[in-house]
Amino acid sequence: MARMVRQSLVKFDAPLCETIIDTPKPQGREVLVRIERCGLCHSDLHIQDGYADLGGGKRLDTTRGMTLPFTLGHEIAGVVDEVGPDAPKELIGKKQAVFPWIGCGQCRDCASGDENLCVKQRFLGVSIDGGFATHVLVPDAKYLLDYDPLPVNQAATLMCSGVTAYGALKRLVDRPRQRNLLLIGLGGVGMMGLSFAQAMFKQNITVADLSPAARETALKNGAAVAYDPAEPEIVRRILKETEGGFDGVVDFAGNEKSMAFAVATVARGGKVVVSGLMGGNFSLPMVQWVYKRMTVEGFMVGTLAEAKELMALARAGKIKPTPMKEEPMADVQKWIDELRAGKVVGRIVLKN
Repeated sequence: MARMVRQSLVKFDAPLCETIIDTPKPQGREVLVRIERCGLCHSDLHIQDGYADLGGGKRLDTTRGMTLPFTLGHEIAGVVDEVGPDAPKELIGKKQAVFPWIGCGQCRDCASGDENLCVKQRFLGVSIDGGFATHVLVPDAKYLLDYDPLPVNQAATLMCSGVTAYGALKRLVDRPRQRNLLLIGLGGVGMMGLSFAQAMFKQNITVADLSPAARETALKNGAAVAYDPAEPEIVRRILKETEGGFDGVVDFAGNEKSMAFAVATVARGGKVVVSGLMGGNFSLPMVQWVYKRMTVEGFMVGTLAEAKELMALARAGKIKPTPMKEEPMADVQKWIDELRAGKVVGRIVLKN
């Protein structure tokens, strides 16, 4: 029997290790995909740590229900090697991107198309084995998306950073006031957001990030203005230059300082969409919340339908590729460490 090589989590808060198992045989509508690329995401770090930061010294345990060894990675694109007896045989040999946010298929959320909200979820690389491997077993052929003529790296990253950025920005599209837009945090998801925003909105896009390299990259990739949130008196300057703040803000960092910056710079009647997962705690005086008439919405990854919308936009050539760097799959732990240290601009994509 063929063997499958994985870069596995064998202990929480410890480096990944290579493990080898028999390649699984697909059953029913399952599909076995030979992985060509898998993107590295900041949420992979939280899963490796075994907790999420709740602020104030509190942690959310993310280890429950997980059996080790476990394979991380959820931005997957590859070639269909084998299908189960109930899956379409014509998929074999096809290049496909894999939608990883898979629900139980039975609950109210799944029935309404919101599998990404399912509490009994089967997210690839989060609750069932994912893409830091030679192969991945996908529960149903319906989660495969054609990506031709896109580059394989772009196709893989659309499945998490892409659909997250796209879904977060969609939450601002129907707002009646569309003067301006601010994107906070220019990691892999934020850079995707900058690319998509230029296709989805008519107004100029402003960005904010602590990293000079990230700000410079954003300006080269279409941002009209780039702010350093740590600059003295920066909020006062922004409110003056924007005539009262931003009508729409997306926080792709999701920590205490980024949210404080978001609510300080959002205009009266504006909206903040929080999509980052860096962690911490955030509080706001009720009077200020009401006075500013602000809306705050949390958002994490889009639906299968939104992934298909995004893929169609990308295949039609309406989205500019974002900064990416291709590295060997065997070096995944090195790049996890680099990402943790804040030394990555754009997206790292791992290659088999």
